[in-house]
Amino acid sequence: MPNNELNALIALLDDPDKEVFNAVSDSIINHGLGVVSILEKTWELSNSELAQRRIETIIHTIQLNGTIENLSKWCGAGATDLLEGAYFLSLYQYPDTQFTAIEKSIEKIRKDVWLELNENLTALEKVKILNHIFFDIHGFTSNTTNFFAPQNNFINLVIETKKGGPIALAIIYSTVAQRLGLPIYSVNLPKNFILAYKDRFKTSTTDNPKDSILFYINPFNKGAVLGRREIEHFLSQQSIVSKDDFFLPCSNKITITQLIKSLIYSYEKLGNPDKVHDLEYLLKATALVDNNLFE
Repeated sequence: MPNNELNALIALLDDPDKEVFNAVSDSIINHGLGVVSILEKTWELSNSELAQRRIETIIHTIQLNGTIENLSKWCGAGATDLLEGAYFLSLYQYPDTQFTAIEKSIEKIRKDVWLELNENLTALEKVKILNHIFFDIHGFTSNTTNFFAPQNNFINLVIETKKGGPIALAIIYSTVAQRLGLPIYSVNLPKNFILAYKDRFKTSTTDNPKDSILFYINPFNKGAVLGRREIEHFLSQQSIVSKDDFFLPCSNKITITQLIKSLIYSYEKLGNPDKVHDLEYLLKATALVDNNLFE
């Protein structure tokens, strides 16, 4: 959109006629994220409270639509990069987040671990090194003092503050692991979120997927290694009926879905119904991709 045309539309944002505003708003929104910086500048210079409120609404709608579009395309393309999915979700609240900055941080961790690994190590020994670099050297930790804070679920903030919730920590940890060639994948355990270390040799020789798991890892507890019995005990303590899915790797899409649900719960705790509504709509939009109902 040429600047003169955009400026003409912006000039009408404080028009008292709602029909005029709705038409202007739709036109601006349709042009997407590219106009956000101009709208933000207009907001700063405006003396009209009505225009400022309307600009805030338009920017919010543009950002939400952009996140929906990004995640929908991500799902439609196979949801192959888990870190990318988490990044797209972060843009909902932090639209200026740069994927290159996230990638740079991940690569630094990967390189530090790689320098300590060798092919003679066992799977447990490799995880011990990864845990040391990830938690002790780079300082990642669980945010137990403010467990329900929304920032625990935004990947950019977790990388920046080194504090996060179970799902975000699992995403970062597994991303580093997989880039090192370690077969570590998300497991959607109820009331927690853990990782499974798969046995590459058994994966191709067993008919039972559960037999292909060497052990489990809990990133929310400094990478503690678990066996199947510990998980069964945890489920029993929580009065949760055991299911095979609780012991097997889940898809990247399920991981991001759980991340969105965690955010919804955080905003419910904070009493922020607008955010809850946004994220429920976002969750619905991303789920619709599989049914070819969302373009």
